[in-house]
Amino acid sequence: MRRVVVTGMGAVTPVGNHLEEYWESLVNGVCGIGPITRFDTSEKKVKLAAEVKNFDPLEYFEKSELRKTDLFVQYAVAASEQAMRDSGLEGQIDPERFGVYIGSGIGGILTTTENSDKLCKGGKRVSPFMVPMMILNMASGTVSIRFKAKGPTLPVVTACATSTHAIGEAYRAIRHGYADAILAGGSEAAVCELTLAGFTSCMALSTNPDPKTACRPFDKDRDGFVMGEGAGILVLEEYGHAKARGAKIYGEVCGYGNTSDAYHVTAPDPEAGGITRAIKLAMEEAGVTADEYTYVNAHGTSTQLNDKSETRAFHQAFGDAANKIVISSTKSMTGHMLGAAGAVEAIACLKALETGLVPPTLGLQEPDADCDLDYTPGKARKVDVHTAVSTSLGFGGHNGCLVFRKAEEA
Repeated sequence: MRRVVVTGMGAVTPVGNHLEEYWESLVNGVCGIGPITRFDTSEKKVKLAAEVKNFDPLEYFEKSELRKTDLFVQYAVAASEQAMRDSGLEGQIDPERFGVYIGSGIGGILTTTENSDKLCKGGKRVSPFMVPMMILNMASGTVSIRFKAKGPTLPVVTACATSTHAIGEAYRAIRHGYADAILAGGSEAAVCELTLAGFTSCMALSTNPDPKTACRPFDKDRDGFVMGEGAGILVLEEYGHAKARGAKIYGEVCGYGNTSDAYHVTAPDPEAGGITRAIKLAMEEAGVTADEYTYVNAHGTSTQLNDKSETRAFHQAFGDAANKIVISSTKSMTGHMLGAAGAVEAIACLKALETGLVPPTLGLQEPDADCDLDYTPGKARKVDVHTAVSTSLGFGGHNGCLVFRKAEEA
């Protein structure tokens, strides 16, 4: 089997629109959650979200292109441009051996609602670009066109596990020889009245008006997640190909688990069987065991059911070592970026490997009795991380786990 490493990363997030700004915000405990600015929330139960701020699409697009491009695609292209510049891969890869695996949980919902409103209010026509703007595959398609990537290219759609699965499936494609490099991750731009109403109706969102404590994973007073948005993209590359061109290597993807709960459309299995198996499969494939130098970036949504179930999974998957590992949920700062969450959290794992810093879980003041592990409350911590694990759970029962480690010389 071929080895797979990460040679470039890009991020557009509620706490920073470039990789280093995003990472510095995480380790300094910067919270990207605040009052929603896109629409009036005065009559809404939920008033907060983690919006991307000061994003300038003209850094990445000609002005004439913007009316043809949904915001989730703009975020995906921006993060991909950053990752490609970071990797130095452009011009050094056979286009037919270069792919794109970028997913989205919801896709072009802003385009959909805008054109629906136009039609319902008596408009004679919707945009001729509506369909290609709204469909979920258009992030991967647009990025493949931008970089002339003619290899395996597809979106992944598994709700909040989307970009973890995109990275995992890209890892497998390179590992088994179908490509030499793949841009992988996810993008989401779904902060709008319709999605807010939907998540509010199913009682998934926090109604806490305080931005600093609205998303407080593993805390006894947590009451739901906070919607976020943005994109995270990684350049995955075959190890020999990366070494031959002298690429910087952030770390190695060495394990991936993909399972289903087969339990409920929205609730996680309270026995945590699916996510436990995903973690075990990923750790076994990686050939590593957990210890005090293992960092886990938890899914950690700040919902009652997720945090209890995930804690149970850590106990079941890691055994006695669960009490040694260092865990945090960066959603406490970025909000829940839905289909982009797994990718930006994978980036946090790789930066933890590179820097030896573990970002904190903000807002965690009094742990739930059922969430009894080390969740790094409040402040970043210095840890000589040698293994980093990222977990993701999505509506429909989808579970994903990625394992990263420092890349050792062959």
